[in-house]
Amino acid sequence: MRLPFRAKEKLIVGIDIGSHSVKVCQLERAEKGYNVLSLGSALLPEGAVDDGTLHDPDQVGEIISQLLKHLKIKDRKIGFSVSGYSVVVKKINLPAMDEQLLKEHILSEAEQYIPFDLNEVYLDFQDLQTNRDDMAKTSIILAAAKKEVIDPYLEMFKAINLLPVIVDVDGFALENAYEYNYLKNENIALIDIGAAKINVNIISREASIMARDIVVGSRELTDQLQYEFDLDPEEAEALKLGASAANDRQEMIEEIFHTRCVQWMEEIKKTINLYHATNRREPLTKLIISGGGSNIRGLTQFLEKKIGLPVERFNPFTKMIANPKTIDPEYLKQIGPEMAIAAGLAIRPSAI
Repeated sequence: MRLPFRAKEKLIVGIDIGSHSVKVCQLERAEKGYNVLSLGSALLPEGAVDDGTLHDPDQVGEIISQLLKHLKIKDRKIGFSVSGYSVVVKKINLPAMDEQLLKEHILSEAEQYIPFDLNEVYLDFQDLQTNRDDMAKTSIILAAAKKEVIDPYLEMFKAINLLPVIVDVDGFALENAYEYNYLKNENIALIDIGAAKINVNIISREASIMARDIVVGSRELTDQLQYEFDLDPEEAEALKLGASAANDRQEMIEEIFHTRCVQWMEEIKKTINLYHATNRREPLTKLIISGGGSNIRGLTQFLEKKIGLPVERFNPFTKMIANPKTIDPEYLKQIGPEMAIAAGLAIRPSAI
């Protein structure tokens, strides 16, 4: 497992595998940033991936192969990210020391920070180099993921002739996309709303301060709409996103949305309040939302009203260039929030 150290090698293909769909993004370096070469998504069968665990590698692998073929992506080096119960991210403070000593210290002391058997996880760290001339300590981001969750992905990619060169964490991939598009001196919360989880990553002073996975997601809304109105999944999804008319169901839909979204808001607010309790001098200035759930009509206004901060939908391609002859600008804008993690992965350079 590698955290995203900056380098200048060729870029990888970013593959974001969620519980609802798989998203793929390919970029290339340009003189003033990045060009978008290709991107797209494909639905996954229900239960194929759950809470970051791969349950049906054959079917998921086939869907990824067909998506890459459709997008005409031939590069084999890819990066993917994980989240959920199997992933632990900790920020710790240690005495400043050189890289080799730091590595030895972390390997010898990691068991006090990681609630898993160290023989059963992939472990990596990154020194944020927050020490100054008059400070003897530095902040370290420590990340660990269970091998029993990561290995099936590695085996699946190998079976379809892909080479994973980076395994990232969803929140870090999102942060990478954010750093390219926004001012780095803001204190913000990145909130990725997926089908089965919400990832909250709070950025302050150009570093991730707090990260949390909330085990709720936009699929709950789809499922309840499907049950209440006897719809198939596609009809329920269209109703959720406002793509089909509510008609005489409007009042009940609003009630369903309010109940579910209040639950999301309360969980997000807990994380924000915890941050503010320990960082009173660095208040958050806004929330930036992404993921398929951010497409829900009215969610931005709901969060602004309930949390009391400006809310912005994240388009990771705002500062990138795409050929309008091959990628429709309107499609790029529409799919942007769903592609945030894949784009954050696709910015990564290949190390091998």
